[in-house]
Amino acid sequence: MGSKYPAGSGKGSGMKTEQTAPKDIDEYIAGFPHDVQGILEKIRATTRKAAPDAEEAISYRMPTFILKGNLVHFAAFKQHIGFYPTPTGIEKFQDELSVYEGARGSVRFPLEKPIPFGLISKIVKFRAKENLERAEARRKKE
Repeated sequence: MGSKYPAGSGKGSGMKTEQTAPKDIDEYIAGFPHDVQGILEKIRATTRKAAPDAEEAISYRMPTFILKGNLVHFAAFKQHIGFYPTPTGIEKFQDELSVYEGARGSVRFPLEKPIPFGLISKIVKFRAKENLERAEARRKKE
């Protein structure tokens, strides 16, 4: 089982340690081995394509996409990629995600298996629609 901290966070990762949070997603990705960098870049590109209006940020020391609130976070660990689409993103795709370990708002994609980029895209599109609908509902209440 991997560390509960993102690799590069300096806590139990065995990888690059940094005293400060990365300033952006480029800096975050640069802290990992080349093969992991490729996976992280592809998750980033998949997310960008699925939610082109989302903004990139670092939140909780992890790459984050924001669209009317947090959309998804992701992080590299020693043996997996953590993907955090909130509990609703996990619940909506629970059948497809059932083959992976996870928790209420997260899923672990093992590094030794193919990353399900198509599923990530579907989850991000769902989360974008959800965030936009919630923002519109809030706007109508004002």
